[in-house]
Amino acid sequence: MATIHGVALMAGVSAAQETPPSLEFSLSNPGARSMGLGGAFVALADDATAAFANPAGLVQLVRPEISLEYRWRQYTTPYTEGGRASGSATGNGIDTVDGIRSGYSKESTDRLSFASFVYPGARWSVAVYRHQQADFTVRTELNGLFGDAVEGGTRRDLDQLTTTQFEIVNYGVSGAFQVTESLSLGLGLSYFDGLVDVAGARYLMDQYPETLWEANSFFANRVFETSQFLSEDSDWGINLGLLWSFAPNWRLGGVYRQGPDFAYSIQNRAGPAHWEPEGSDLGTVSDRQISYPDVLGVGVAYRSPSGNLTVGFEWDRVEYSVILETLDSELVDTSDVSLDDANELHLGVEYVFLEASPLIAVRAGVWSDPDHRFRYVGPDPFARALYPPGKDLVHFSIGAGIAFRRFQVDVGADFSDAVDQVAVSGIFSF
Repeated sequence: MATIHGVALMAGVSAAQETPPSLEFSLSNPGARSMGLGGAFVALADDATAAFANPAGLVQLVRPEISLEYRWRQYTTPYTEGGRASGSATGNGIDTVDGIRSGYSKESTDRLSFASFVYPGARWSVAVYRHQQADFTVRTELNGLFGDAVEGGTRRDLDQLTTTQFEIVNYGVSGAFQVTESLSLGLGLSYFDGLVDVAGARYLMDQYPETLWEANSFFANRVFETSQFLSEDSDWGINLGLLWSFAPNWRLGGVYRQGPDFAYSIQNRAGPAHWEPEGSDLGTVSDRQISYPDVLGVGVAYRSPSGNLTVGFEWDRVEYSVILETLDSELVDTSDVSLDDANELHLGVEYVFLEASPLIAVRAGVWSDPDHRFRYVGPDPFARALYPPGKDLVHFSIGAGIAFRRFQVDVGADFSDAVDQVAVSGIFSF
């Protein structure tokens, strides 16, 4: 399985929500076998996970199959905790760092992440599945971000606490038809059920000016304003697939997955320390739409004449920029924010010991995850500090599998500086 560990920063979510929430998507192929191959699976797609990975591959199945995957993930999300947005540290209190002081939100999840059932016919197959495409929480704390004030002296940005919850479940039905001996096409329909809840509060310092240089205690009566970005919606999308055996031992695969559009609202309220009465509306928008990335994948696979060795390569184009394009509203200024699409490259190798009974396979893979964080590119040093660029990640994966006549078990592991994950999946044919 290859997961897009996209730390996508929704910059400028609202006037009161500056610390960026991070959203991590799982947009590529499910299954422990795919994970062990570094996600290079679109040109293979030869088991029940093809229902999502590439529906055209479903015609390769000759018996009904059930597939289940359980996944454990541990992820670390960096964020700006404090430091200096501009100027040099004064050495007073917590103002001791020239440059940004980073914090890290560390979370873990484990759950049944994929399930599917495939029923094959003579030249066709149909499948139903459930796929957990996002399951993510991040907690951030901004406590002591200093910089040069326009009028001279030192400015301290409002401190804040933020919690982000992000979940998308994809329920789908897929079908495939074998056009010729070497070409098959697939079509899928997806129903997305999603939740994004970003809740934050900005605080005045404990006592001004006495605690200007001290860490904030985040007292409830010092809340200046609160904000909430809420998106709880559902949508439909399509999944198109192609699989072509263009030469002996060679196959080409392609897939297009449409991302959902979800309605969202933003609400800012005055806190007890605001000059407006507590609970006053400081800005609200609703009935807006945010789009999530479409994915285009193309891959090629080679299998040796003996059948022992398989090598797969996959290129995925993830259109992250559509998030930024649909986030514009009265409370979301994206004019000085940049977000790039990502070109991922996946490479995987599998070796099967065909002389063994049951069959045993070992796998290894590597894939690149380019930086696709929202980043501020305007002149405000405080905004640049809160929305810095990220870094490109390289993932390494390993895996193994054992296949009996009607039952197969696979394990896979994927490691990077941001996310470590392990998957166990089983496929039962009958």
